[in-house]
Order: sequence, then structure tokens, then C-alpha cells
Amino acid sequence: MSETTSPTAIPRHGALPGDLPRRERLARIVRVDHAGEYGAKRIYEGQIAVIGKGRHGKTLRHMAEQELVHLQYFEKQLNRRRVRPTLLQPLWHVTGFLLGAGTAILGERAAMACTVAVEEVIEEHYEAQLKHLGPDEQELADSIRKFQAEEVEHRDIGIVNEAERAAGYPVLTAAIKAGTRAVIWVAERV
Repeated sequence: MSETTSPTAIPRHGALPGDLPRRERLARIVRVDHAGEYGAKRIYEGQIAVIGKGRHGKTLRHMAEQELVHLQYFEKQLNRRRVRPTLLQPLWHVTGFLLGAGTAILGERAAMACTVAVEEVIEEHYEAQLKHLGPDEQELADSIRKFQAEEVEHRDIGIVNEAERAAGYPVLTAAIKAGTRAVIWVAERV
């Protein structure tokens, strides 16, 4: 019996009626993670363009290099699993850069606040994904766990570098978190 979303079908392996079939669930995971890592790369590129020659330049490049490794991994997963990337990648190309550059224009603390906000959402997002990966997807789960730890490292770097002292920190981070969650929802589906 194959997995199905038909309400009359018997769910398999603890799935509930209406749950996505395994292949579609995995496609969404790979698609959204690729989109997210692409967006993160563009955020850091925007920040580096504005404040990359300042005291945080080395730190920003370090985080950007880690995001590039994550992105390359998910590019391979897209190809291996024959999953299309999000159709909105050209939009992420522009908006990611603008978010990074825009927060950097507001100052170093605002750039770090952006990192904290995005990485907190991504940490939660990766944790939720891990609950859907079974033992047959151990390599993907291990990679996500590794990337999750690096995202937490990025968040902590932002906090150490006074993100919470950015002007309007609660409003700025709430807006970035809301936008990040919306982008995740869209990228999974489009």
C-alpha cells in the first residue's frame, strides 16, 4: 500500500489522514532548506557589502562561509532527490541581500539583531523537521543537526556582539522573525 493523503486511506507508520506522503514531505524539507540557506547566504552578502570592512567583517565572512557549505549540501540534495528549488529564488536573491544590507545600514547591532532573529527561527524550523525524519534518513538528519548547531552558533555570535542593544530590538526582531516564518511557509510550497 502506498502512502496517500486520501481521508479514506489507512495511514501508514503513524501518519494521520491528510499528512503529506513521505516523498512530498522530504521534497518540502529539501526545497525549503535550500531556499533558506540561499537566503542566509544573501543576507550575509548584504551585510558584508555594507559593514564587511569593519570590526565584524571577519565574523560575517565566517558565518557566510558556513552558510555556503549548508547551501552546497542542499543543492546536492535537490539534484540527488530530483526536487525542484523554490520558484521564488529570484525574489530571495533580492530580498535576502536587501535585508542584510538594510539592517547593516541601521548599524552593526541591527545587523547582529537580524542574525539573531533569523537564526532563532531556523533553529526551531530545523528542530521541527528532525521530528519528521526517520532512521532511513539518518544522513539528512545528521546534516540538519550539524547545520542547526552552526545556526545556534551564529545566533550566539549576534548576542555577544550586542544585538539586543540595537535600536528597536524587539520590533526589529519580531518583524524579521515573522518574515522568516512566512518565507519558510511559502518556500515549502512554491
